Amino acid sequence: MTTSARRPVYTHPVDGFGTVTIAPVDPAADAALIHGWVSQERARFWGMREANLELVQEIYEDLDRRTTHHAFIVSRDGEPVGLFQTYDCAEDRVSECYEVQPGDTGVHLLIRPAQGAAEHGFSAALMTAFMAFVWSDGRTRRVVAEPDARNEKAIARLERTGFVMDAEVELPEIDLPEVYLPAKRARLAFLTAPVAR
Repeated sequence: MTTSARRPVYTHPVDGFGTVTIAPVDPAADAALIHGWVSQERARFWGMREANLELVQEIYEDLDRRTTHHAFIVSRDGEPVGLFQTYDCAEDRVSECYEVQPGDTGVHLLIRPAQGAAEHGFSAALMTAFMAFVWSDGRTRRVVAEPDARNEKAIARLERTGFVMDAEVELPEIDLPEVYLPAKRARLAFLTAPVAR
């Protein structure tokens, strides 16, 4: 099954940009695509540069089995353009770094490498769709991000989106049979749900 053939869980038209669709990652079908993105130098902060194709598939199979963590391929007019992950902060290592509140949803985002010249407003348009998707669940009250503390581009993008930057923390190492995550210096960032009018 190709990503474009899978039924999206969310569709969001963005004026002047196109239609953004968000569909669950199919670990077997999407592993090669994801590996192609995460193995590049520009994705070094994603922490998977050394992972081979088999490991990438195993990682996303593990995520697929979880009910608290979710991974999605994001497409623009049917073309994959990013990897978006959401998670329940109370069930993640970030919970050891701050006081989790009810309705906190964590996010990770990887935008695919630019093809040709960079397109002005590309990441902003995707962020519009991502945030609309997160708020649409009716449970999220606050979005939490924890980019690598050295990732200045991601931090600047979050600030432009309206996130309030918070403390620098150390996410603890996770060493389990099914998953290994090294400790990471991260910068917490928070975005409160918009007030309904």
